[in-house]
Parts: sequence; structure tokens; C-alpha cells
Amino acid sequence: MLPIAIGIADKKHRIMKFKKPSLIVQIFLGMFLGIIVGYFWKDFAPSLHILSDIFMRLIKMIIAPLVFSVLVVGVAKVGDFKSVGRIGIKTLLYFTAAAIVSLLLGLMLVNFFEPGKTMTLELPPVDATVGIEASKGFDAKNFIEHVIPSSVAEAMAKNEILPIVIFALFFGVAAASIGQKGKVVVDFFDSVSHIMFKITNYVMAFAPMGVFGALAAVVAKQGIGVLKGYVFLIGTFYLGLLLFVFVVLFLICFFMKIKFFKLLSYIKEPILLAFSTASSEAAMPKTIESLERFGCGNRIISFVLPLGYSFNLDGSMMYMTFATVFIAQAYGIEMTTSQQITMLLILLVTSKGVAGIPRASLVVIAGTLSHFNIPVAGLLLLLGIDQILDMGRSATNVVGNAVATAVVSKWEGELHMHRTDPDIDKLKL
Repeated sequence: MLPIAIGIADKKHRIMKFKKPSLIVQIFLGMFLGIIVGYFWKDFAPSLHILSDIFMRLIKMIIAPLVFSVLVVGVAKVGDFKSVGRIGIKTLLYFTAAAIVSLLLGLMLVNFFEPGKTMTLELPPVDATVGIEASKGFDAKNFIEHVIPSSVAEAMAKNEILPIVIFALFFGVAAASIGQKGKVVVDFFDSVSHIMFKITNYVMAFAPMGVFGALAAVVAKQGIGVLKGYVFLIGTFYLGLLLFVFVVLFLICFFMKIKFFKLLSYIKEPILLAFSTASSEAAMPKTIESLERFGCGNRIISFVLPLGYSFNLDGSMMYMTFATVFIAQAYGIEMTTSQQITMLLILLVTSKGVAGIPRASLVVIAGTLSHFNIPVAGLLLLLGIDQILDMGRSATNVVGNAVATAVVSKWEGELHMHRTDPDIDKLKL
């Protein structure tokens, strides 16, 4: 009887130790069920968008305190403006180089495949209303107002990352400069950052439901049929994103001796989260945690990653040149090589002036179209599939910022790919 009893007890123990599916499996399941529900229950599915709204609000709730606490601790460890300036120059040089490459790649692909000429689309009237205010181009006054906060409380309330970064830089350097008294404050924010990571894990438990609601609502509203007329355009753009990730970013990592595919394995959850929600912002807290586990220096992550969300959106940059020339092709407008180079330089600058604006890519594209006398109404060709394109853009932005952080960490000698952080490992879902 004893062996039987032991066998039964062991079986019960195995049942009790049932392993919860990983977050990435849960998100995939949420995506699959969202598409099914959105397709078969079109009347009910749009109301499920409330699940996505709840998740996105939870994410926005934690971004400001997480970014501020992590950045203050990171900068305080750097110690002085000289070190911050050195890291800042390296970071911005990398961002500028990556932006130029992504813009050029989008330009080359759209000229090679010419989707605007190949696709047969019903063109909107040139005077059609788009509902997106065109960007006025680079405005130094507006840019400064966006970068330097008049109130850090207001910047945090609006989740404007760049102003939070600026204030945190001053705060962190000042805290480090006053010695022991500042150390008390730095230790406090170090504890806050660990608490915020724990809250992040609580929020991430709701991610599959948010993904489910978002996709169910999108499929119900737009239908899968919206893809039929745009297969070539979507395929060409996603080809560009794949080339950027697996050729450009891979080569950067190869020459920097960074294990690219190992990095991807660490950030696979943030990538999938950004793709399924079409928001790189939603993936930011999880990206910070993943990069620490990969071995990037904490102070580098806290400095580079928040800046990347304003200055290093590689997928969005590629989309700007791609979409602008696509619309010109659709209306039969030939852009000369000099015009396209001018457009690239304009986008390189103006894209920095609208960081934090919802659907910023479309806003910048609208301003660029106006500059070259291309009908802004052409944006209506893209609005129907913008969510689908934005999914790819957001995922690419996450990969681009992760590589940027790894590269700067390598430059600063703070990339330890075999390091394990027990505090971070405990937070892993």
C-alpha cells in the first residue's frame, strides 16, 4: 500500500507544480484569440478595446516614475557632467548614424519596388480632409519648449519622456556632487526603481488581455479584407524592417562583438509586446529589465534607452521616407534624386521636433508632403493599414534601441554578457 500511496502523492505533487505558460506564450495566445473573436464576433469585439485601454493606461502609469528613478540612479553613478557629456555624445552620434541608414533604406526600397506605381488604388481627391495637422517643419522654439520642461510635474503627468530625462540628468548629477547627503536620496531612488520593476511585472500579467482586446477590436473594425489591396505595400515595408534588423543591426553587433541573437532572445517579450500593441512605449519597462539581464550597464540603460524613445525610432524613420515617396508615386509625381536627398535631410531634423506627439510619423509625413507640393490627402491611402504598419515599426524601434544601448555599453566597457543580476532574475516572470 505504501508504494501506491507514495505514487498518488507524487502525482498530486506534479499536478500542483503545473508550470504557468511564459509571458510570450500568453501573448501569442492573446493575439490568436483576438483575431478569431474579431473576425467572427464583429458586433461584440469592438467593445473589447477597453481591455487594451486598461493595459495602456497601466503602462503609462508606471513609465514616469520608472524612467525618473532608474535615470537618477544611473546618472548619479556616472558622477559628473563630463562623463554624462561623453556618453551623451557617443549616444547621439550613434542615433544620427542609425537614423540616416534607416531613412536611406526606406528610400532605396520604395524606389526599387515602386509600390505606389505597382498597386492599383483609388486615389483620394487632392482636397480631401485627412484629419491630421501637418507639421510646420523644424521650429527651434517649439523644440526647446518640448525638451526643457517648465514644470517637471507637468512633464510626468503627460508622460513626456524627454523633459523627464533632462530634469533627471540635472537631479542625478547634483545628487552625486553633494556626497553622503546625496547618497541617501540615490539609495532611495534605487529602492524606488526596484519597486517599479516589481509593479511592472504585475502590469505585465495583464498584457495578454490587453493584446487580445486590441487585436479583436482592430480586426472587427477593419476586417482582414483590408489587407488584400495592400499586400504588396505591406510586404515591401516589412521586408525593409527585416533587412534593417537582420542585416544592418546584425552587422553593427557583429563588428562590435555583441551577440546579436542572444540579445534578441533576451528582448523577445518586449518585441512581441510592442508588435501586438503597436506601441514601443508599452514595451519600455520590460526592455529595461531585459537589457539588465543581458548585461548592459545600469547607468547606460537608464541614459540611452529613454533618449532612444525620442531620437532613435528606426522603424518610424524608415516609414517616413517610404510613405512619402509611395504617396508621390501613387499620384504620378516624380521626385528627383536631389529632392529625395533634401527630403531625407528634412526628415532627419523635423522628426526630432515632434517626439511625444501621438502618431508622430503621420504628422511629420504630412508636413513633408506639403513641402514638396504632394497632396496631403494621400495619407488616406495609408490610414486604413497604419495600425498594421505601426506594429512592425514599433517592434523595430524596440530592437533598434536595445542594440543602441548594447553598443554604447560596449563603448563604455560596461557590457558584461555573462553577468547575472539576482535582483533582476527574481523579477523575471
